[in-house]
Amino acid sequence: MSIAKRNNVQTFGHGPRTLMFAHGFGCDQSMWRYLAPGFQDRYEVILFDLVGSGKSDLSAYDMKKYDSLHGYASDVLEIMDEFAEGPTIFVGHSVSATIGMLVCSQAPGRVRAQIMVGPSPCYINDGDYLGGFTRADIDGLLETLESNYLGWSSTMAPAIMGAPEQPELGVELTNSFCRTDPEIAKHFARVTFLSDHRADVARADAPALILQCSDDLIAPLSVGDYLHRNLPNSSLRIIENVGHCPHLSAPGASAAAIEDFLLRLDG
Repeated sequence: MSIAKRNNVQTFGHGPRTLMFAHGFGCDQSMWRYLAPGFQDRYEVILFDLVGSGKSDLSAYDMKKYDSLHGYASDVLEIMDEFAEGPTIFVGHSVSATIGMLVCSQAPGRVRAQIMVGPSPCYINDGDYLGGFTRADIDGLLETLESNYLGWSSTMAPAIMGAPEQPELGVELTNSFCRTDPEIAKHFARVTFLSDHRADVARADAPALILQCSDDLIAPLSVGDYLHRNLPNSSLRIIENVGHCPHLSAPGASAAAIEDFLLRLDG
């Protein structure tokens, strides 16, 4: 199977470097529609769907391979090898920010920089680490998801999106969740919410922008502070926004933060 078909890879734009955008849980590459086109005159842009999401080839979903985020990181490296021109800047939302971090730690030098939108290396509180959820919270979330995925999606997607003044975005995320194959979504959710990649943070030494919302149900400010303290070469930018998807609900502020980071990177 071709990598292009497996991950529904789309490329456009021209430039000496590549921007590669990776979506979060229950989403697909269309979630980048407000940001990605703004870079196509200066960068090659790569969009793709994680296997099991969007228009990826669902037959490629292997429960064993994708039983950890390392399986997705392997796919990202294959996409880079085949499609990226020049140094690659990886833009990852939510769980894909962690996937990008794993790529950085597994293949030093392959990623020029990482832009992490709403990242979290671990969702569960552990001692002084505040991931935002107790283990009981996550177990309850997964139990509800297992028993009634569509009901869970209808409740959780609007809460995750936030953006109370833009309710259509909550509807869009709900529809995106509901389009995802339920069995794949249940497996991916378990892998995502039970993952703990704090040990990989210090190994991801590419320059990093941590882009976080001021009020985020999934990635609280404590997580951004943790990453900023522990990522070797990071900057933290807080966007005034309610929700977990600022690339949709606050695209202007998100684009401005990314542009500032890229200017500093070039400087």
